[in-house]
Amino acid sequence: MSKLDELIQELCPNGVKYIRLGDIGQVCMCKRIMKSQTSSEGDVPFYKIGTFGGKPNAFISNELYEEYKRLYSYPKKGEILISAAGTVGRTVVYNGEPAYFQDSNIVWLSNDESKVLNTFLHYCYEGQPWRISTGGTIARIYNENILNAKVPVPPLEVQREIVHILDCFTLLTAELTAELTARKKQYNYYRDALLSFDNKVKKVKLKDIAVDIYRGAGIRREEVTETGIPCVRYGEIYTTYNTWFDACVSHTKLEYVSNPKYFEHGDILFAITGESVEDIAKSVAYIGNEKCLAGGDIVVLKHNQEPRYLAHVLSTYEARQQKSKGKIKSKVVHSSVPAIEEIEIPLPSMEVQTRYADVLDNFEKICNDLDIGLPAEIEVRKKQYEYYRDVLLTFAECGETILDRQTDRQ
Repeated sequence: MSKLDELIQELCPNGVKYIRLGDIGQVCMCKRIMKSQTSSEGDVPFYKIGTFGGKPNAFISNELYEEYKRLYSYPKKGEILISAAGTVGRTVVYNGEPAYFQDSNIVWLSNDESKVLNTFLHYCYEGQPWRISTGGTIARIYNENILNAKVPVPPLEVQREIVHILDCFTLLTAELTAELTARKKQYNYYRDALLSFDNKVKKVKLKDIAVDIYRGAGIRREEVTETGIPCVRYGEIYTTYNTWFDACVSHTKLEYVSNPKYFEHGDILFAITGESVEDIAKSVAYIGNEKCLAGGDIVVLKHNQEPRYLAHVLSTYEARQQKSKGKIKSKVVHSSVPAIEEIEIPLPSMEVQTRYADVLDNFEKICNDLDIGLPAEIEVRKKQYEYYRDVLLTFAECGETILDRQTDRQ
């Protein structure tokens, strides 16, 4: 019998109560901050719903922060911030460092930890099927939705043991993710160093090796079909494909495209619209054998080089820096055919290109392939964690967890 089983047997053998969050605390939020009170640089980060859990792009003065923190609601260290709009239900544990949060869109429950630990609540929130209102322009959870949500409240000793178990799962996943991140940084460094050639290889502009270069034709989301002509839409270059690919995930019908633009084996595809300067003009090589359609905001480069080598060298830091120079900034970031034509890359012989491409392919596979190595293990650990979290936070009327029932049946 595990320690958790013993605690349940001793402290709550007849079950635990499910209590409304409104019975253990109140929903709080920070005082409203006006746009005129923020700046792009400053003393204290101001997190809006779009930057919640990420990097802030707005700041407030330290004087305003101290005043509002003193006069109005402000989270205590360890309390759980919840996104109440957009992608609702995301959580961030407030770490106590100076920061301010957008009112109504980022909230927290100010609860009495003599009843429920914040660390326990955090895991409850992760598995909480929040009641979401979608009547407006964006999804939202209102205060009443949070207050009416129910969570199991076992004795504090049981809560601590459940938190300990789940913390171990979380720590293991974090360690594996950190190792994978370090491996990817190592790969990026190795790739960039390998492809610099110590300036001993002549550099050429893409326009000098292009047999042809042209833009694709628009394919709308509703024109994507299960079968038909293989195609690539520009967003898929960012989200679906890595350095090279040999099969398209999307298809369309020829009648949907009034002026079809094709790409074939060996062509390089550039996404010339994006959300950030750093990622603009991400490129990918196609090494499949079907003739495919290029969607709008894609530039196709035809050439007579090793396509995998071009894909790797166009992913280096030096190439990405050049890609960012071709931007035209508005609500989104754009590049263009002339900007892409001016990108310079080192171009060794075909034999060297192939050898380098093989080496980098093998290294990249270790880093990114979900079927081998760390990424696969991380996926397994995440699924395992989610399973045990749901099991440990689901109490039957007898006071046992669902896991106990499943064990009894075996």
